[in-house]
Amino acid sequence: MTSLDLVRQRLAGFAQREAHGVSPLYEHLASHAADDPEVAGLLTAAPERFAHATLLLAAAHRLVQAEPYHALSNYYPSLGGTYGADENTWSLFRAFVLDRADKMRALISNRSTQTNEVRRAALLYPALAQVKGPVGLLEVGCSAGLLLGLDQYGYRYQTEEAGQLVAGPAKAALGLHCALEAAPGAELPKIPKTVKVAAKVGLDRAPADLTDEDTYAWLEACVWADQPERLRLFGVAATVQRKSPPEFVVGDAVADLGKAAARVPTDLPLVVLTSNVLPYVPGEEFVRALRALDRPVWWLSHEGYAAGLVHVLPGRDDLRPGPDEQAFGVVGLVRFEDGEVRSARALGKTAPHGQRLTWLP
Repeated sequence: MTSLDLVRQRLAGFAQREAHGVSPLYEHLASHAADDPEVAGLLTAAPERFAHATLLLAAAHRLVQAEPYHALSNYYPSLGGTYGADENTWSLFRAFVLDRADKMRALISNRSTQTNEVRRAALLYPALAQVKGPVGLLEVGCSAGLLLGLDQYGYRYQTEEAGQLVAGPAKAALGLHCALEAAPGAELPKIPKTVKVAAKVGLDRAPADLTDEDTYAWLEACVWADQPERLRLFGVAATVQRKSPPEFVVGDAVADLGKAAARVPTDLPLVVLTSNVLPYVPGEEFVRALRALDRPVWWLSHEGYAAGLVHVLPGRDDLRPGPDEQAFGVVGLVRFEDGEVRSARALGKTAPHGQRLTWLP
């Protein structure tokens, strides 16, 4: 069981730093839940490393999916709702989840947040292009492995300096848009037309099977309910993945990293990818596992600085959000060889769901 104080703290932090200005519905629900011991208490059913606000909200979203005629669905654009958060939203939500407390606890105790935010591929594409390909790509905490398809997506980067930059296959089924800007003292990255990925492996303790209806519905529920465009992109990316699925390895992000890396041919540069995974995995242990691999490896990360790059690139307070600043991600690229860090760089600051990339000097 996770402590009530911890989950209330996480709910409040999520509302203030992650949902604020991004998801009015989830900011509203999380901020109220943080002040409500009964609703927040549902989240204590999860193991501590999984007991985050997104899990409570995903569980509620899944149950509203199952009862789409409930009045609460009017506030869920993912289900066709058109109401904005108002004075009735919280009371409806509170009654809904507490009346289904057993179902909520069952989901919360047995599931984990599996966001599959495919728009993050646009953040990773310029970074992967820094590694000379073809590469072997291993995604840790891959869920359904949608980011492993980043070489199959089309990209349009909108820049002030150079207009629109286009990359990816000309007839890609999925097109992603991202605002790209250079920080002071930086130049825009070179965006190649293609990146070459010759092997794709996903490591997850429970890889998501997109052909299973219940699993697919859970992945949809993990998408924030008032962001239907994200839901649409997930559906298109899932269709692309089904046509050419990666190889999946069932296992732990730390203990089984070597086993998964062995599935990537040794004649390919190995790129290990993590995206918003390290809040659920001990960062120091993960970096030790990277160091222990018996081959050179690139670590391509999209994490908060305190969860990821701090372990190999300390002292970068400029990569930490300020106390009143909205949370942001950091794209990093680190090369390990013989257990040592050969190079480490923070490449860009990002909006968490792939909307914007600011390239760093």
